[in-house]
Amino acid sequence: MRFGLSLPHYGFSLPTGQITFADAVGWARRAEELGFDSVWVSDHFFYSFARYGADPSPIASLEPLATLAGIAAVTDRVRLGTLVLCAAFRHPALLAKAATSIDLLSGGRLDLGLGAGWMEEEFEAFGYRFRSLGERFAILEETVEVVQELFGGEAVTRDGPNGTLREAVLAPAPDRPPPVWLGGKGGPRLLRLAARRADGWNMVWRISPEAYAKKVSDVREACEAEDRDPATLGLSIGLYSLIGENEAAARAAFERGRAAAPGDAMTADDDDSWRADTLSGTPEQILERVAAFESLGVREIIVAPWVLPFAIHEPEQVDLFAERVIAPSRGN
Repeated sequence: MRFGLSLPHYGFSLPTGQITFADAVGWARRAEELGFDSVWVSDHFFYSFARYGADPSPIASLEPLATLAGIAAVTDRVRLGTLVLCAAFRHPALLAKAATSIDLLSGGRLDLGLGAGWMEEEFEAFGYRFRSLGERFAILEETVEVVQELFGGEAVTRDGPNGTLREAVLAPAPDRPPPVWLGGKGGPRLLRLAARRADGWNMVWRISPEAYAKKVSDVREACEAEDRDPATLGLSIGLYSLIGENEAAARAAFERGRAAAPGDAMTADDDDSWRADTLSGTPEQILERVAAFESLGVREIIVAPWVLPFAIHEPEQVDLFAERVIAPSRGN
């Protein structure tokens, strides 16, 4: 199993309530030192906890492609991923150009995750039309197709919902096309697109192995409909994770997280419900859950070591996870 770390890059990501590029870089380098295989950022002009009944004020966010370009220059081994970029925010040719630059800068370490976008407030604030889900998905489909065609060195001509190209050629081209991942809950249309075009499919941030087993069945059906071997479609998941050396410490970590959650985000949770569909508990319990997901074909787990994605409020959580989960899973 490979392990990724969701990097802090929002105003809520750290206990200070502030975020800088140095914070994201520092944690990317620390993840590399600790043995994580990859680091990941997401894509929002700003974040909001309004849906939890919390303060609706916009929360600061670092731009993901610029952030990964900087991280590429100061890391050597970890893969660099987007979880995920909103297809509607960038012309697919500009996206392909930026992604190729990061991939070349990093020595071929980029994983390009794409999604349809969901947060209406940021679309409206920054002048993007928040289209229907079907229209946003059409833009995602076009983006995946154009990016992959450009990555492959083809001269691309097309008219689509997100832009027009006339004999567009990507130069310099990537040495090898970066893997393209699709992110989403795994509805039929998304999985059909993944089976047809993508290198892998990711979902986040809470799911049990039992529920994921049904998703894997859906993936197989989608691949078979596209005459694709399901084993060739990568599977990854992002999971919240709270770890404690023993049962008491694990429960205490949950209580601290619940107390810090925004608004009503965790009012319905107790420790048992939290552990049911996250990567939480003692190291032994977490390793057991890792094995369960691995048996279902998951190749990588992206760890969010708090009760929010892309947040690190207790650095010792990351250290303990690396020491007691990553190292033992590799026989160290």
